[in-house]
Amino acid sequence: IRGMLEHSRTGAGQREVTDLNALVDESLRLAYQGLRTKEKGFTAHLVTDFDPELPRVAVVPQDLGRVLINLFTNAFHAVQQRQRQLPADHLGPGLIYRPEVAVTTQSVPGGIEIRIRDNGTGIPEAVRAKIFQPFFTTKSVGEGTGLGLSLSHDIVTTGHGGTLRVETQEGQGAEFIIALPV
Repeated sequence: IRGMLEHSRTGAGQREVTDLNALVDESLRLAYQGLRTKEKGFTAHLVTDFDPELPRVAVVPQDLGRVLINLFTNAFHAVQQRQRQLPADHLGPGLIYRPEVAVTTQSVPGGIEIRIRDNGTGIPEAVRAKIFQPFFTTKSVGEGTGLGLSLSHDIVTTGHGGTLRVETQEGQGAEFIIALPV
């Protein structure tokens, strides 16, 4: 119920000119520490590549932070799932899987992009078309409501006039790309 109410309240916050590099970095750390609190033995390599010339952008920081934390949490879940699948996921002799979540910010013509990439399980073709639909989830009962990506999509597109898309290869990972106008 809380998720549905949050879904209906999208865009109600106040826009503020925001340092997106700082917001992205803070969201990455919060999501990582949140998971590590639940899963004490989990570790992942975090890679950041922030554009130092990234312009400040007028956004609703609480809403965009929620999107980022959701995307990071999903990325950590995907790398954790792939790690659990090993050794069934054969990498080859002497190769060890190292969970990795990377984030990049960059200026693009007319706006900015935030790219969140993981080397997790990837998203199967059959699932890809449904991931932004409300209540669709691939997670086990009690792990997800199916509102995270739907809410994130609405916040980015309706609330901020941007786009949220995914590029993925099953078994190799996924990359979510947030594009926002300046």
